[in-house]
Amino acid sequence: MPIGSSLRRTAGMGAAAFALAGVALAGAPAHGQDTQFVTIGTGGVTGVYYPSGGAMCKLMNQRTDEHGIRCTVESTAASVYNIKTVHSGGLEFGIAQADWVYHAHEGNKKFDGNAAKDLRTVFSIHAESITAMASADSGIESFRDVKGKKVNVGDPGSGALATNKMLFDQFDMTFDDLALAAKLKSAEQASALCDGQIDAYAWIVGHPSAGVSEAASTCGAQLVSLDSKPIQKLIEARPYYSKVTIPGGMYENNPEPTTTFGMRAVVVTSADVSDEVVYEFTKGVFENLNKFKNMHPALANLKADTMVKQGLNAPIHDGAMKYFKEAGLK
Repeated sequence: MPIGSSLRRTAGMGAAAFALAGVALAGAPAHGQDTQFVTIGTGGVTGVYYPSGGAMCKLMNQRTDEHGIRCTVESTAASVYNIKTVHSGGLEFGIAQADWVYHAHEGNKKFDGNAAKDLRTVFSIHAESITAMASADSGIESFRDVKGKKVNVGDPGSGALATNKMLFDQFDMTFDDLALAAKLKSAEQASALCDGQIDAYAWIVGHPSAGVSEAASTCGAQLVSLDSKPIQKLIEARPYYSKVTIPGGMYENNPEPTTTFGMRAVVVTSADVSDEVVYEFTKGVFENLNKFKNMHPALANLKADTMVKQGLNAPIHDGAMKYFKEAGLK
């Protein structure tokens, strides 16, 4: 059993963590059995990962009295942190960008020489895009214009920071070309933009996003197009990327569609997590898929067949596969 599971089996500690996460508790386990606590790592509270993880836990916990497992949600630094912590046994589940799932399993990029071969996928959820925002008076009209500006590039351990390094490289820039390379958490960047602490930020998020809406409505921040030759080359070279369009009018002061690129968000776990836990987690979501889709606007267009086919750049966990076969999805 992963280290995280054994630490979270104490009912008092687990219940406290669950209450802090803001997810309703389900009934007591049947037959007096011990409750097994599992945790899903998400992202900043203004992104899509955190409410998505909370929704998954809520659906799983509806049947805690039957299977004896209670799920808690944890706000984290997102993709890279979640993958590494799942790999080390500190989390049972995590949400991560499909590209970083690929790199982790193959041992590329930040995982060079330390491939997470025990990493397993469960299912994918929403599509998310690399989203660049600039203040109304920044003078930034294209990504190349960030040179010499103050930019939040993402907090340490986040997929945003790692992806921004790659993005800057595509435009023959580094963070040294910036007046300031801030490493704020995603929940801090909209207010920092509107307060003038930074001129722009780029992160990975599903839409609609509360963080993007905050910056657009509070200080007229503008979405920045990433439709360019360097990005097209990037998409052609990496199968987990595709072009994405953020609809015009989705955010205040942004009436025109914005072209960018992105990937799917993926739920990951470890081969060390039991088949039973992953099976019940998967079942909780798929048997209540309509409910799940209504829990956040970014989830509204999910389809079961897409969730089991796209973005799964590591082997599917046996527990998830068991449910998919039973449901006729595989």
